[in-house]
Amino acid sequence: MTDPRMDFASATVKVNPATRKSERKVFLLDYDGVLHRNGAYRTKRGIVSSDPSRIKLFEYADLLAELLEPYPDVQIVLATTWVKVLGFDRARDALPSEALRNRVVGATYHSRYSDSHLWYDIPRGQQVLRYVIRHRLVRWLALDDRPEGFDAVREHLVLCDPDKALGNPDTQLALAMAFEKAFADYATDNDGSIHS
Repeated sequence: MTDPRMDFASATVKVNPATRKSERKVFLLDYDGVLHRNGAYRTKRGIVSSDPSRIKLFEYADLLAELLEPYPDVQIVLATTWVKVLGFDRARDALPSEALRNRVVGATYHSRYSDSHLWYDIPRGQQVLRYVIRHRLVRWLALDDRPEGFDAVREHLVLCDPDKALGNPDTQLALAMAFEKAFADYATDNDGSIHS
């Protein structure tokens, strides 16, 4: 038997081949190490950053909203453990930016998955690919601080350094360029010419 943590994406492709392509534009978003530096912890007083004296939760949420502004039809799918811990609604509502909250349409995690008890053991890239394959996405991009499982689709990942998160100017530039490539409403021909 194949280990479900290591081969879920390829098994899904064999069982459910994509026969139609979605026209949706989807941005798969992690929180920890992305929208704020490092991780966050659940306490009796709520969720706090890994270092509350230095790091504000969602310190880069407004920056992300600004980067997404030119792409109003891009939807956000949460690819964060916050959904498993808090539930979808509370994880979505934790976003301080209304502009981001209003874009959220789903999550990669659902408690109804038969392997939901293994979720923490499934590499993030495979969690994302499950969603991508199930929804037949073509135009998608992930922002995460964990590269595991993205090997076959690395061009769809903007990787964050968890110590800098989206506060890193190089990551901001990489994300802006990736948004343009994935979500701009123009196409290029094989010769490189651009048309609408």
